[in-house]
Amino acid sequence: MNSLVSRGSLFDDFFKDFAPGFYVRPLHGDGLPAPSQIKIDVKEDDAAYTVHAEVPGVPKEDINVSIDGNVVSLRAEVRQHDEKKEGEKVLRSERYFGSVARSFQLPADVDAAQAKARYDNGVLTLTLPKLQGARAQRLAIE
Repeated sequence: MNSLVSRGSLFDDFFKDFAPGFYVRPLHGDGLPAPSQIKIDVKEDDAAYTVHAEVPGVPKEDINVSIDGNVVSLRAEVRQHDEKKEGEKVLRSERYFGSVARSFQLPADVDAAQAKARYDNGVLTLTLPKLQGARAQRLAIE
């Protein structure tokens, strides 16, 4: 499910922290985020779940949210590129393309028809109403 090309590893992170002057970063800002870098907060009340997911630097048109029962999947297409300005001589041009995805399971099914999504300042907010009648039941043990 994770179709992201890894641009770092635990070994790279060790050297970045241990010898920051030794570690060479790309010329174009940060590399692609890892799936684990989509940080989420999930809150619950009696009627719905509220999910806050950090997806900075990605236009809302490049974010896809799907709901299948109680499984929520987030997918973001990441595109970073440098722009050439008139009168500049380009010595090196780097582009980063890829996607990052994350899925998680909620305790109860979600009413996908009533779900809402809002994206503001790099934070995706999902309001996911619980499906009525899909409450967990405790089985009596005979």
